Amino acid sequence: MSTEKIIADWKKKAYHPVYWLEGEESFYIDRVVEYAEHEILSESEASFNLTVFYGKDANWADIVNACRRYPMFGERQVVILKEAQQMRDVEKLEAYISSPLASTILVVAHKEKKVDGRSKLAKYLKQNAVHVVTKKMYDSQLPEWTNELVQSKGYTISKKALALLVDHIGNDISRINNEIDKLLINLVSRKNITEEDIEEYVGVSKEYNVFELQEALQRKDIVKAMHIIQYFESNPKAAPIQLVLPSLYNFFSKVYMLLSVKGDDKAVAAATGIPSFFMKDYKLAAATYGFSGVENVLLLLHHYNLRSIGVNDAGTEDASLLKEMIVKMVM
Repeated sequence: MSTEKIIADWKKKAYHPVYWLEGEESFYIDRVVEYAEHEILSESEASFNLTVFYGKDANWADIVNACRRYPMFGERQVVILKEAQQMRDVEKLEAYISSPLASTILVVAHKEKKVDGRSKLAKYLKQNAVHVVTKKMYDSQLPEWTNELVQSKGYTISKKALALLVDHIGNDISRINNEIDKLLINLVSRKNITEEDIEEYVGVSKEYNVFELQEALQRKDIVKAMHIIQYFESNPKAAPIQLVLPSLYNFFSKVYMLLSVKGDDKAVAAATGIPSFFMKDYKLAAATYGFSGVENVLLLLHHYNLRSIGVNDAGTEDASLLKEMIVKMVM
C-alpha cells in the first residue's frame, strides 16, 4: 500500500490497527505521520486519545501499555512513535503487533532502516500491519515529480524554473516541497513560477548555473559557456566542479541513450528516463553532436573528473579544467 492510499483510506474513515512506515525517503513517512497526528482525531478527541512517543526517549513497555488502553469519549485512539529507528528494543513491539487492539491506531515511523525480514517482528508486521517501505526517488524522476507537485497545489512552473529548482536542490524532495511552498507564498495572485522567482526566492542565478551551461553546450555556444565558467570561478559555491561534472555526465549519457532508441517521444522517454518536457533539449544536443561527438564528450567528462580529484594532475584550478574541457568538447 502506498502512503497516498493510506491517507485516502483515512479520509474515508477506513483504518488498520498498525501502520509501520520505514525506508530511505522520509518525505512520505512525514506526510502520513503529520496526517495521523493532526487529522484523524478532532481537537477535542486528541486531548484524550492522542499519544506521541519519540524513539530516543521511548520505552517499549510504555508504548505497548498506551496501545492497550481503550479510547476515552471516542471510538478510537492514535498512538504515534516517531524516529523509531533510534529506539532501543524496538523489536519488542512485536508483543503488541502480534495481537493489536482494534480501537487503537498505532503509527510507527522507522526512517532510514528496515526491519530484519527474518525476525518475528517482520512476521507479525506482514500478518497484522500495513507495512510500507519508501525508497529514494531516482534523479531522473525529480522533474516530473516536482512538476506534478506544483500542479497539485494549483500552480504551474516554467521549464527553466523547474530545471533550476531541481538542479539546485537535488534529490531532497522534502526540501523541494518546502521551497515550493515558500515560492507560492511570495507569488501572491500569480499562478506560474518563473525563473525570476527561483532567482529571487531560492537564490539561484537564472543566468549562471549548471542548467544554463548545459543549454550553452547543447548549441556549442562556447562564448556563453565561458562566461558561465568565469562566473563559477568568481563564485566557487555557486557550482563546484563536483556538481558540474556529474550533471553534465547525466545529461550527455541520456543523449547517448536517445541516439540509440527509436520511436516517438513517449517511447524514448520510457526507455531513457528523459522527462517529456525536456525532450527538445536532448534532441538538440543529439543533433548537434551525433554519436561520435557525444562519445567524445563522455570520455572528456570521465578524464576531467579524474583530473579534478588529482589523478595525473598537479593541482590545476577547477575553472581552468572546466574551460579546457569545454574547448575540447565543442571544437
